[in-house]
Amino acid sequence: MHRRRQGLSPAGRGPVALVRRRHAAEDGAIPLYEAKDGLAMYDNDGFRELDRDECLRLLTKVPVGRIVHTRHALPAVLPVNFCLDGDGSVLLRTSASSELARAVDRSVVAFEVDEVDTARNSGWSVVVTGRATVVTDPFERERLARIAPRSWVPSPEEVFVRIRPELVTGRELVGGRTLYGVDLAP
Repeated sequence: MHRRRQGLSPAGRGPVALVRRRHAAEDGAIPLYEAKDGLAMYDNDGFRELDRDECLRLLTKVPVGRIVHTRHALPAVLPVNFCLDGDGSVLLRTSASSELARAVDRSVVAFEVDEVDTARNSGWSVVVTGRATVVTDPFERERLARIAPRSWVPSPEEVFVRIRPELVTGRELVGGRTLYGVDLAP
């Protein structure tokens, strides 16, 4: 089902034709509006969906993210400094005896970064979901020692945690405007 709708360009500088389509990743129940650039905005929230390449680019813009893992059967969130490896993997450095290293090794985790401009009611958020592993290969550890950020709490024995990006998603609210052209500025 396609239905045209008027919205704002991603830069918020004027109208762009949006085509309503069904969300392919779901069962078809979530209406989506797709702009000419192929990116999408969900009908009910006014955020623009970011593609994988744009998400990976944005990951390089901030030095701190949040890792989400399971602790005692509940979600736990920790802020960490990080970097991206050449293949798009998220790299962290932590103490070998840390709770984080034990909790995430061989587990599926989420890693979130964002940038928010509260004055303009705009910003973006990127989430990487994938399996985390503690790097054990000595040659890889030596390479990572040169490129990964220093741990905030240096330890005599540190490990590197790699999160392989199996699912990369992102959303952006540009210039404090919704899909409907409503200005969110006070």
